[in-house]
Amino acid sequence: MRILIAEDDQVLADGLLRSLRASGYAVDQVGSGTEADAALSAHEFDLVILDLGLPKLHGFDVLRRLRARGATVPVLILTAADSVEQRVKGLDLGADDYMAKPFSLQELEARVRALTRRGLGTASSVIKHGPLSFDATGRVAYLNDQMIELSARELSLLEVLLQRSGRLVSKDQLVERLCEWGEEVSNNAIEVYIHRLRKKIEQGPVRIATVRGLGYCLEKIAA
Repeated sequence: MRILIAEDDQVLADGLLRSLRASGYAVDQVGSGTEADAALSAHEFDLVILDLGLPKLHGFDVLRRLRARGATVPVLILTAADSVEQRVKGLDLGADDYMAKPFSLQELEARVRALTRRGLGTASSVIKHGPLSFDATGRVAYLNDQMIELSARELSLLEVLLQRSGRLVSKDQLVERLCEWGEEVSNNAIEVYIHRLRKKIEQGPVRIATVRGLGYCLEKIAA
């Protein structure tokens, strides 16, 4: 799960980065509206946390351009100016939620979980595929109702595969979804993570199939 934070207050941004990364998300941060617009044009994210008072390009303009490109990524607006008019304008432009500064990190994390679930089209925090399940709130996976010991990277990899179960996920898509800017992760490294994950979950009617060397697909094995 990959998140973009567009926030020019570096102290606040650093706090958000630490909190969300500790929860297992891959998080990138920019400090201006133009950087946010460029990042959203070039990369796919699962959630955007967008400050309105950004330099160079206002948050509303970033949001307007994002929706004009047809992007449906959930957007959580942050602002110090909590007026009804601003809330209405942000929601009308396509924002999904709104928080006024100062705010509780615990509440923000709960809203992040709710918005990422909404982005996946589900009200539940648990994703299931046969006997395999992943609880996005607790960041824990189960196989046949038994908890599986997975590293943070293995959990994130499983989450992506479960979200797209039955469909091909390319190695490039995995790198895009799992890795932050400046993080050197090669396709070979993805193969290593897949190998480790396979050893832990392929104990029943579920497997990670390699599809023509292009990527991977989580699928059930026919009885």
